[in-house]
Amino acid sequence: MEKLSLQYIVREPNVQTENTSLLILLHGYGSNEEDLFSFATELPDDLLIVSARAPQNLGYGSYAWYTINFTANEGKFSDIPEAIEARDKIATFIDEVQNNYNISPDKTFLLGFSQGTILSYAVALNYPEKVQKIIALSGYINHELLPKDYNLKDYSTLDFFISHGSVDQVIPADWAKKASPFLNELQIKNYYKEYGVGHGVAPQNFFDFKKWMEERM
Repeated sequence: MEKLSLQYIVREPNVQTENTSLLILLHGYGSNEEDLFSFATELPDDLLIVSARAPQNLGYGSYAWYTINFTANEGKFSDIPEAIEARDKIATFIDEVQNNYNISPDKTFLLGFSQGTILSYAVALNYPEKVQKIIALSGYINHELLPKDYNLKDYSTLDFFISHGSVDQVIPADWAKKASPFLNELQIKNYYKEYGVGHGVAPQNFFDFKKWMEERM
């Protein structure tokens, strides 16, 4: 197995077939590749799961995809040049994983949490040919990371599961709610649901996106 451009951990299926699906996990700010990987034991055995580590080392096992300013409003929350660089690194990483394991974009799921979700939206809307099914947990669409010509792109294969904590103290639910109307305008399939938690994933939220995935595998 050749070295990929991002650090990652993997859970391979017992047997890989032409029907094997790939799930790529993007953790949030200050976390690492082990965090979302805890979902792996509860997900289908025939799923190939790859959890990526963000490139910025914050120390003590914490990593970030780009710098964020927690005291800023929505527009100034992110270091945009760093976020664009991270977006494109993830797009390259998706290509590498698909090539290494011989899995096509129509069999690829991308799941992000928080900062990982912001980048999942950005990757899907810039590179819809690379990944088609996106699970967007506790994040929002940052329009500064979208292509200028998004109105002209073919998004017909995209499909989003979007969820958020109704009492999220890090990223307000109001930011997340804007995603569904925006995707609807572009005629992109999407499902949005809130759960009575803060900045985290409620058990029911996990079961809901697991079911959503299984219906698409």
